[in-house]
Amino acid sequence: MSVETRAAVLWRLGAEPPYAGGSALTVESLTLSDPGAGELLVRVEAAGLCHSDLSVINGSRPRPTPMVLGHEAAGVVEAAGPGVIDVAPGDHVVMTFVPSCGHCTECASGRPAMCTVGAVANGAGTLVSGGTRFGRDGVGFAHHLGVSAFAERTVVSRGSVVVVPPSVPFDVAAMLGCAVLTGFGAVVNTAVVRPGESVVVFGLGGVGLSAVMAAALAGAHPVVAVDTVAEKLSLARSLGATSVLDARSDDVVAAVRDATGGGADHALECVGSAAVLETAFAATARGGTTVAVGLPDPAHRTALPAVTLTGEGRVLRGSYMGSAAPARDIPRLIRLWEAGKLPVGRLRTGDIAFDGLAAAFDELAAGRAVRQLLRPAAT
Repeated sequence: MSVETRAAVLWRLGAEPPYAGGSALTVESLTLSDPGAGELLVRVEAAGLCHSDLSVINGSRPRPTPMVLGHEAAGVVEAAGPGVIDVAPGDHVVMTFVPSCGHCTECASGRPAMCTVGAVANGAGTLVSGGTRFGRDGVGFAHHLGVSAFAERTVVSRGSVVVVPPSVPFDVAAMLGCAVLTGFGAVVNTAVVRPGESVVVFGLGGVGLSAVMAAALAGAHPVVAVDTVAEKLSLARSLGATSVLDARSDDVVAAVRDATGGGADHALECVGSAAVLETAFAATARGGTTVAVGLPDPAHRTALPAVTLTGEGRVLRGSYMGSAAPARDIPRLIRLWEAGKLPVGRLRTGDIAFDGLAAAFDELAAGRAVRQLLRPAAT
């Protein structure tokens, strides 16, 4: 058995904007196989456009093609494969972009974001059980990070979802799977920000703005937000930033040091740029922590003054998926949202249909959008 589904397919890497009217990303009718053992068929209700999708399109994150894109989403389970006993048709789920196998050393030690089995599958464009579920005329279409949410329906591993209450709107739930989980987790799980410590966030996309919200909620002070887009700086201030800085100013490091009284206790790089990571590192105080959150091109290298790691006691940490355990952290995020302490909905730029997807990536590439949501089931 199988179902037909519309899906956004990336045919080749390295495409440059404008994407609207181009041939690199098109909407196709594909055949979707039934879920296998340990898998779920999910009707996608909302899927966010993220820079990690854009990085595959422009080739800075190499992935196999043709590929069904999309990795930040929420939907409704329509069928469960053999062996799935704790998720049932009708359940609402958030999909996350690291499928946790639950058995490797990393998963067993409470670090599912580092799942080695999931990482191998994601790199290969398959599900953790192997192979692909999208196809047409004998050709398989790769999965994006085990999710492939730019589709009316998708098949995912049980380890890629967290069941959430139906009371959580799909547009909110979708953003919990990547932007909020990553940005919030970088502050709370990776940096472990304490009340009164200073935080600077470089890059105010969905992840960076989530980090701003998390820093404010954690009691950080001051919270400095850095970007080049005036609208994003204004939004950051309304979400808890105490100071905002234009990244194009003459000496951003000096400005951060001035705003934080000598350097930030925690600097978060949410752009995915080696140069910005160097700036963030330079903006930290003695004994401060720099957290690399954004995903740079694998070919890029950074140069940091090695002596400062020892002589100034500085720390450089990586944070993938916010060092999160989704089954633990997503319910926590929902409770904060329900209490009005985490205004996730303010990250939403707008909703789009399949026919607006390519143009929406132009908006993302230009830095004008925070989180645009594809609503496949409504188009």
